[in-house]
Amino acid sequence: MIIYTYPVRTAFTDRDLEMIQPEMKIKALEFTQSPAALPFYFILQFIQLLWFAPKTSQYLCFFGGYHSILPVWFGKVFGKKCSIQAGGTDCINMPEIGYGNFRKKWLRKATVYSFKNCSLILPVAQALVKQDYRYDPSISPKQGLLNLIPDLKTPIKVIANGFDTDFWKDLDQKRQPKSFISVATGTSNPARARVKGYDLIEQLAANHPDWSFTLAGDATYTSPNPNVKIIGKQAASQLRELYNSHEFYLQLSTSEGFPNALGEAMACGCVPIGSAVGAIPEIIGSEELILNHKNYLELEKLLLKLTEAKLLIIRQNTRQKIHSIFPFSGRKNKLLEVLKS
Repeated sequence: MIIYTYPVRTAFTDRDLEMIQPEMKIKALEFTQSPAALPFYFILQFIQLLWFAPKTSQYLCFFGGYHSILPVWFGKVFGKKCSIQAGGTDCINMPEIGYGNFRKKWLRKATVYSFKNCSLILPVAQALVKQDYRYDPSISPKQGLLNLIPDLKTPIKVIANGFDTDFWKDLDQKRQPKSFISVATGTSNPARARVKGYDLIEQLAANHPDWSFTLAGDATYTSPNPNVKIIGKQAASQLRELYNSHEFYLQLSTSEGFPNALGEAMACGCVPIGSAVGAIPEIIGSEELILNHKNYLELEKLLLKLTEAKLLIIRQNTRQKIHSIFPFSGRKNKLLEVLKS
């Protein structure tokens, strides 16, 4: 049995369980993101891991951090494999915007211990291994595991996310012109909103009152602009409808690993506009749709030069790109191969 631990349940973790459960027995153990609750969860997790130890064949963690310390330790003590899927914040040090595990002393220690002592690291993007970050000039360019842990010797294998394009698809519905959507959770926290690029989106909304914007994922986020619609977390079927009713998807993150929502929206026919961070340029695959620097004027120029003819061609290519390069089966096969080896 695989013990699968993560700090909070997300679309990423649900998708991994969907991939693994039909092939291998797996038990999910959610941890916590609350600092105040850490002592209780360490005790609870220790008891859980000890209880399941006789049946456990290996450990799998999503992200490195506090929740991965004990699975890594149990793996070393009992001689069982422990793999960590690096997802983004666990490979980043951006104190300038309040983001990344490495900006906090004890979380950094937990993350470094986990990555140094696990059996295998499985990042969702090559940029999380090592990157020369240039998007926001106020942030240190040295990001990624090999820059932040120079003596890291643990084997690393990149496995990108994959998408079910039988579900995430263009429904050929009418889309409102100049309609934009972005999906992120926790954005009622101003630091999180900045990480997800909402500051740039709000500038766009303020300067283009005739354009419409939908920000989904956190119902408590507030916008000063009347043309910005705020909605909470959505089910997959609701997200598919939202993607199909909007013309553009905005992924203007200051930092990112491999954003699921971007791939989903592209599979549904949205024209993607993304920042030059993480796997975003790789997913979008077209330089004319990438914002290379965190600069509002550059963003506006990028959008205004996209003609209707160009948008039509982009929409025709977008779904096929996700279908051919990032299929659900691709990640599933690679992940299962690692877990079964």
